[in-house]
Amino acid sequence: MTVAVQVTDLHKSFGGTPVLRGVDLTVPRGSVTCVIGPSGSGKSTLLRCLNHLEKQDRGEIEVDGVLIGYRRHRGKLYELKEREIARQRAGIGMVFQGFHLFAHLTVLENVVEAPVGVAGVPRAEAEEPARSLIARVGLAGREDAYPRQLSGGQQQRVAIARALAMRPAVMLFDEPTSALDPELVGEVLAVIRDLAADGMTMVVVTHEIGFARSVADHVVFLDEGVVVESGPPAEVLDHPRHARTREFLALVR
Repeated sequence: MTVAVQVTDLHKSFGGTPVLRGVDLTVPRGSVTCVIGPSGSGKSTLLRCLNHLEKQDRGEIEVDGVLIGYRRHRGKLYELKEREIARQRAGIGMVFQGFHLFAHLTVLENVVEAPVGVAGVPRAEAEEPARSLIARVGLAGREDAYPRQLSGGQQQRVAIARALAMRPAVMLFDEPTSALDPELVGEVLAVIRDLAADGMTMVVVTHEIGFARSVADHVVFLDEGVVVESGPPAEVLDHPRHARTREFLALVR
């Protein structure tokens, strides 16, 4: 097994209130890990720590063997400069609950923005792969549309294409369907399923238990900042060992 993401003893507090309390997580390359749990359990904070949008208080995060946000020197950790952190983030795709598209840019312009602006790819070179990604998420022909002209599901699919444009080693999804009307959820989950079938390494925070059961290789149940239970979906979702997991699943099925 080749490890894509390794989280060790991760702690994070806000205003003295612990949110993550010693989280350990191993994500094999090419696998899908779904993180479930009640609101306020630390799921989104965990994702934001993975690409250093939040700075952890303690613990280490490695992506493809590279320490995220820090460098180690003589046994001590030193935080990287923002430019170096931005370079690391470029290899970690992030899709948020809200779509976070640039409203004044077209679909194509949104997708080429990072390769051109961050990676320095000439626009002419960035456009062809961007068009391929737009087609991959089912939006061929909408390259010149603006976000306001798209449904929520379409906007989220553009956000996925935009994250993929940087050819990330890992994709992070923070409840990617929570802002969508129920009839639009399926089209976004279908794109994520296709990525899973292609072997993309993903960590997905989700409340869609059926989706986690069908797609995840590994399910993590997080509660009060602690990993209560983790394992294959058939174990965690269908035969949970812990009473807290059973209680949670009884409420969300």
